[in-house]
Amino acid sequence: MKAYVFPGQGAQFTGMGQDLYNNNPVAKEMFEKANDILGFRITDIMFSGTAEELKETKVTQPAVFLHSVILAKCLPDFRPDMVAGHSLGEFSALVTAGAMSFEDGLQLVAKRAMAMQKACKIRPSTMAAVLGLDDKTVEEVCAKTEGTVVAANYNCKGQIVISGETEAVNRACALLKEAGAKRALPLSVGGAFHSPLMDPARVELAQAIEKTDIVKPVCPVYQNVDAKPHTEPREIKENLLIQLTAPVRWTQCVENMAGQGADEFTELGPGTVLQGLIRKIVPQAKIQGYQ
Repeated sequence: MKAYVFPGQGAQFTGMGQDLYNNNPVAKEMFEKANDILGFRITDIMFSGTAEELKETKVTQPAVFLHSVILAKCLPDFRPDMVAGHSLGEFSALVTAGAMSFEDGLQLVAKRAMAMQKACKIRPSTMAAVLGLDDKTVEEVCAKTEGTVVAANYNCKGQIVISGETEAVNRACALLKEAGAKRALPLSVGGAFHSPLMDPARVELAQAIEKTDIVKPVCPVYQNVDAKPHTEPREIKENLLIQLTAPVRWTQCVENMAGQGADEFTELGPGTVLQGLIRKIVPQAKIQGYQ
């Protein structure tokens, strides 16, 4: 069975999507439609912007979404048995599975990005990658660290991202190294995604999600919050909102997809991060990607 997966924030790079734009008329039309919807030429930033410009949340999220979704639309044999996306990638997964339109998906991602960027400015916050510790140890260290810091991304066995107030994350990193972590490194991100610090963005996002027309997808969408397959529009909407402040259970998503028969995983979008994670989670699967 074929599973398609979609990357999240952090996968962006200068030049992303340019080959698609130049060589495929369908892709070019979709990119130009996106420029009109967003009210600025995001393609200029994607194709030739600096790393700093691309890293801005309000640019990164729609850029990664566009690259992923347009790739899927241009694949002649895109027929998924199941889909999943990492954080932002969940929106790409939903659009490609037919749960919402391209236009609605882009507008929702743009609103999510702006709401998250605003939330990031309220308190100094960051994320850090922790390597070489089990989930329980990381959770226990975060729980006893002064300040707000939580496990945010369960990427694969022995690789967890923590998220929270900058000082709390730094304190947790020191404690995690003492607990035996091989590495605990702050990431270059705009703020504490998938943590309680994103709560101010909830009201704005809740309104946007409620107004968005979501229908039953053509295949199950394995959502981040519980790693389970979903097809009911009401559940999908609820999980999209919860995802803002809840951890991304990527390891469990991939394990569950494989458990339901997925033996071929294809990553669509910028970068190859998800392919690397999936190789560690289900090494027996066939894994490929397009970007």
